[in-house]
Amino acid sequence: MTEFTHFDDQGNAHMVDVSGKEETVRTAVAQGSIRVSREVLDAIAGKKVKKGDVLTVAQVAGIQAVKENARLIPMCHPIPLLHTALTFETEEENRVITAFCEVKTQGKTGAEMEALTGVSVALLTIYDMCKAIDKRMVIGEIRLSEKHGGASGDFVF
Repeated sequence: MTEFTHFDDQGNAHMVDVSGKEETVRTAVAQGSIRVSREVLDAIAGKKVKKGDVLTVAQVAGIQAVKENARLIPMCHPIPLLHTALTFETEEENRVITAFCEVKTQGKTGAEMEALTGVSVALLTIYDMCKAIDKRMVIGEIRLSEKHGGASGDFVF
């Protein structure tokens, strides 16, 4: 049975003690998608959204969110970031934009939450910048795609 590590014996919330863990290089990749209308997709591709270049702004927002993760998620440790990359792929036919966020650190805890936060904020930024065109966008499929390093080893979705 898996136990919840963010609670002590009395049920009080606490940040997990990682002082005894080995410091290793750890990477995490997360992804998520937003389904948009043809009008939104065309406006993004043509850089015709009044608020600016949507994917560039979303990329910067996602990277910024990675850097702020420990301030947003209460039990996350601040981690040293060695590398962060946020990219997008567009499926024209299905009108889906998929965001990918890769985070690399060297430390005693992983980068999964940072990668998931980066993807989430990037997708929310796309929504925010395009909502004047169409509010029917759907964000979803946010998940950890892979992680490497640490005591639990490698994971690939």
